[in-house]
Amino acid sequence: MTDYYQVLGVAKDATQSDIKKAYRKLALKYHPDKNADNPDAEKKFKEVSEAYEVLSDENKRQMYDQYGADALKGGGMGGAGFSSMEEALHTFMGAFGSGGGGGDFFGGAFGDIFGGGGGGEQSYARQGMSKKAQISITFEEAASGVEKEIAITNHIECSDCHGSGAQSPQDVKTCGTCQGTGQLHQSRGFFSMSSPCPHCHGAGKVITSPCKTCHGNGKVKKKERIRVPIPAGIDDGMRLKMAGHGDAGEGGGPRGDLYVYIKVKPHDVFTREGDNLLINLPVSLTEAALGCKKDLPRLLSKKPLRFTVPDGTQSGKIFRVKGEGLKNVHGHGNGDLLVHIQVETPVNLSQKQKSILEEFQGTEGEHNSPDRKSFLNRVKSFF
Repeated sequence: MTDYYQVLGVAKDATQSDIKKAYRKLALKYHPDKNADNPDAEKKFKEVSEAYEVLSDENKRQMYDQYGADALKGGGMGGAGFSSMEEALHTFMGAFGSGGGGGDFFGGAFGDIFGGGGGGEQSYARQGMSKKAQISITFEEAASGVEKEIAITNHIECSDCHGSGAQSPQDVKTCGTCQGTGQLHQSRGFFSMSSPCPHCHGAGKVITSPCKTCHGNGKVKKKERIRVPIPAGIDDGMRLKMAGHGDAGEGGGPRGDLYVYIKVKPHDVFTREGDNLLINLPVSLTEAALGCKKDLPRLLSKKPLRFTVPDGTQSGKIFRVKGEGLKNVHGHGNGDLLVHIQVETPVNLSQKQKSILEEFQGTEGEHNSPDRKSFLNRVKSFF
């Protein structure tokens, strides 16, 4: 025996809203007008419509829950076993609020689902194709902002026919097949289904004498040079949108857009972490122990930044210099400069240097190496 709840894919305690939502989804999926080449679709459409007819009515649903589908046969209850497609379609119309009156159902709210749509030039107008390009810039240009010029080939409106595709306005005629609507309507049962006119391809008009420059296309290829303003703080992989710099539209529609992808070349000294700049600063063992002052480069200035390395600085320590980073691309202030300390162990020591270090080693105490003392305390249990 057919389980109506299973047919709709809902639980037995489903709300009416859940039942209606499930039915709408399945009815659109199996509607005969969408499945002309699928003979099983009509059967499935009848099944889901029959299930909805019962479960959407509280009285019928209660009877079905208590006694099953057989209790609904006869007695004026209806809803158990649709004898014709018309009954299933009537349920479909009611579920979608069409009032059961037929009409141009597919040309309205569901035109885009069933391939219909409105008529004439308004529905034919659409935006032109968008394009994409890539620009490579230096690390410094990304930090300061820059303007670049690129060349791109677009399909633009033909200047001779102004996009009409005809030699003259008199050479544009109303399509005789669709009478200028751009659509062909076909009645099928309770419905009137629309499809684009195959003669004018939905334009509603035909050209009798094509323009000799664009050969009836209404567009020609042209290489255009476009200046692209790149804001300060832009990062590698970001994308800029240049509205209206793509191909010309169709049927009076607007031009497409140009999407410019940014490629930032790496820097020899600086790396980037968000809006922050990171620099690795190597210091000697004695500089880290005694402290020192260093002149650091600035990315966009010849004037160096005076930086103090405190005495006792450990390798791997990162210091933050406020406001010395990159501008935020959205204008939310500047990032910081992160100074990463790298303490170098001396190599190629002379005998004198070795003697000095050995003498120093003899004077070292635990207070000179707090991290080493802590480490030894933690690993005692292993030995």
